Amino acid sequence: MAPAGLGVCNAHDHLFLRSPLLPGQELDDAAAAAAELAAFRTAGGAAVIQWTPHGMGRGAAELPRLARESGVRIVAATGLHQAVHYRPEVLERLRADLAGVFVAELTEGIGDTGVRAGMIKVAGGFHGLDRHVRHTMAAAAEAQLATGAAIGVHLELGTGALDVLDLLCGELGVAPDRVILGHLNRSPDLVVHRAAAEAGAYLAFDGPSRTHHATDWRLPDALAALADAGFADRILLGGDTTTAGARSVNGGPGMPHLLRRHRARLELALGDELVTRFLTANPARAFAAGWGRGGAAATA
Repeated sequence: MAPAGLGVCNAHDHLFLRSPLLPGQELDDAAAAAAELAAFRTAGGAAVIQWTPHGMGRGAAELPRLARESGVRIVAATGLHQAVHYRPEVLERLRADLAGVFVAELTEGIGDTGVRAGMIKVAGGFHGLDRHVRHTMAAAAEAQLATGAAIGVHLELGTGALDVLDLLCGELGVAPDRVILGHLNRSPDLVVHRAAAEAGAYLAFDGPSRTHHATDWRLPDALAALADAGFADRILLGGDTTTAGARSVNGGPGMPHLLRRHRARLELALGDELVTRFLTANPARAFAAGWGRGGAAATA
């Protein structure tokens, strides 16, 4: 698809997700996913970037039908999360050719579903990058350079952004505008935000925060500071629904919250035009790629 066709985009969320760290809260119900997409569409949403990586129950086979029936475009991910989300034997098997797995899922498809991933998701640690993270990011960089796909980074509690950029861009040669730093709302450090934006990365503020409510009411100030410094084109907004209880269909904020409540609150502080740019033009650029290895050109 052409990037301009993305429309109002939830730049970081999950329709399907499974992890041993969240027992009993799996996102594995296709009917609930459909209901969540319908609610998001009713609120004005047009696209969702699902950051669920390899081995965490992405539901890839369900995504085309859900997209068709809801009218919401869905972008799937390849990549790998922190080691704690996987059994050791799974990681051991993947490490032999992790970059190859990522490239195959970007250019050929996820398993036998025929569904190609549209971005790479990796994860940092809390104020640090361990051996697993470095190996995963090296593979992600190799896949990015081969395909042009963007790399989205889970920052643990919003920390480690500059360490991630030093590794991906400084050591591994990824262009900064191919990196999307997630969860920066969870660490409202305006100095780090500006440094990351100055480096050329995209900054994803994907809430509501579950770590500390104070980060939510500080968010308008953080975004205003970036916009005033000339970095409004670096900002992305998302919802990051990771548990069944957080879905709107189960009484949580879910995907519609981004447009129902979050957008309105930000518009009061920043104005309609700026927030619309965060939701449309910015994600269209951030996730667009001239796909390598046989992919279609200029797609999101």
